[in-house]
Amino acid sequence: MNNSWRQQELVFLLLYAIIFYIIIIHYSLQLSHDHYSKLYGLRPGLFSGQLNDASDAQWRNFRSNLPILTFVFGLFTSIANILRAFYNLKAEGMSIVWLLISLAYLSYLHGAFIIFILSIASANFLLVKIFGQTKYFPFVLWVFNLSFLVCNRVYEGYSFANFGNRWAYLDKFRGTFRWHICFNFVVLRMISFGYDYHWSGHNTYVDQEKHIRHCTTCSSGKTCYKMLQASRQERSVGIDKFSYTLYLCYLLFAPLYIAGPVISFNAFASQLDTPQKSYTLKQVVWYGFRWVLCLFLMETMTHFFFYNAFAISGIWKQLSPMEVFIVGYGVLNFMWLKFFLIWRYFRFWALVSGIEAPENMPRCINNCYNLESFWKNWHASFNKWLYRYMYIPLGGSRRKLLNVWVVFTFVAVWHDLEWKLLSWAWLTCIFFIPEMIVKSASTSFKVDNVFKEFIFRELSAVAGAITITCLMVANLVGFVIGPSGISWLKSVFLQAQGLPTLFGLLVTFYVGTKIPSKGYIRVEERGYDLNPNIKHLQLS
Repeated sequence: MNNSWRQQELVFLLLYAIIFYIIIIHYSLQLSHDHYSKLYGLRPGLFSGQLNDASDAQWRNFRSNLPILTFVFGLFTSIANILRAFYNLKAEGMSIVWLLISLAYLSYLHGAFIIFILSIASANFLLVKIFGQTKYFPFVLWVFNLSFLVCNRVYEGYSFANFGNRWAYLDKFRGTFRWHICFNFVVLRMISFGYDYHWSGHNTYVDQEKHIRHCTTCSSGKTCYKMLQASRQERSVGIDKFSYTLYLCYLLFAPLYIAGPVISFNAFASQLDTPQKSYTLKQVVWYGFRWVLCLFLMETMTHFFFYNAFAISGIWKQLSPMEVFIVGYGVLNFMWLKFFLIWRYFRFWALVSGIEAPENMPRCINNCYNLESFWKNWHASFNKWLYRYMYIPLGGSRRKLLNVWVVFTFVAVWHDLEWKLLSWAWLTCIFFIPEMIVKSASTSFKVDNVFKEFIFRELSAVAGAITITCLMVANLVGFVIGPSGISWLKSVFLQAQGLPTLFGLLVTFYVGTKIPSKGYIRVEERGYDLNPNIKHLQLS
């Protein structure tokens, strides 16, 4: 293929994408205008005469509490940073400062129920210190934490009355936020602390040379975030850092307590001692300003496109296949932007406080066209946690086919005890199997001429289109329609009226998958060593 054909193809793909989004926006505006009177969760908006989609409880609560949260953010961070600068505090000193701040924060959030958090956390600390250096410790750690993860959900956070009438009066002091919801993140931190203590006597090896060959940032002489974070996680902090005070500070650290991002104990302790230097003050300010721009984008979206209201109102069952696709696509984009804003807000708070946590949404949902890429870029800090503390201890890629089932089942249970989440997890695992088989087969396929390059690119785009469709189905089942909706989806799209829509969305996703690969960036320039026989092709 000559450059002229490539340029013409790229122009066609871009025109198709532009037309696609014009159609999506037009239909979305029309749907919201025609059905707004039947939708639940719409409230008067900020724009004159315009309703706002406030049907998502998580986003509604975050948005309404944003002013007070920002005030607390500024107050707590100012106190901590002033004390650090004035007294030149290191890890132990800062752990006391942030622990006191975090306890005040949690007392407002959970009231008297903070006692349950401290009790379980203290029991976990004793368990780590007693059994942490034994060979069966991982089993004990997982049993302990999984037991509380499940029991917290089953008993809805417990009641003081269950422990005797003399304690029943404490049930009146519940705070403003259910503690057992936030405790899911505390469980991840307790397991991280346990494993990092268990591994503290071992110096795990980081293959820096291999990473530098594959990373353009590191190969240019700089240090990328991935390498910086890996070194922090791999290099155990001194045994003196595994103290009770630092442990509680790590579990309850106010900026990351409610929603993360998740960070390992080693990385947290090292940065509490020496604040992060990856971001300059100017970069941190720019990071916050970009967040404000994204908030404006979300406000615009929820004022004109009522995607989530369609999902919770059940109106989508009355729509045509084309309209169902648009609502489903819109819901996934709404979910991505919602989590993007929530996670980046708390990461920004942590950055200002001197702690660099992993970015949870490093890539837009519309730029992920295989399952592995999607899950590496959706709640990425959780993905890193799963990889380090679950996937690798289970055997890593040697048992990949089995491990994905264990990992995704845990992810579903960690989110909540619901059948639709288990259905989502197991559907994702089923969709993973053909992708793993295709990837394994592709490694033996040599792209050594123009025709094979063309075939490989086309097959990759087709596979990407199918994968995106499977991702949409799995996420809609898990978070919108539930497992009972699978038969309804089949009845809508696998019949005469729905087949043209199904074909159209596959073509659209095929085009969307090809666009990123049209940059024709040289493999060696990007640092990807996909196949020694590929010298000039960027593959998705």
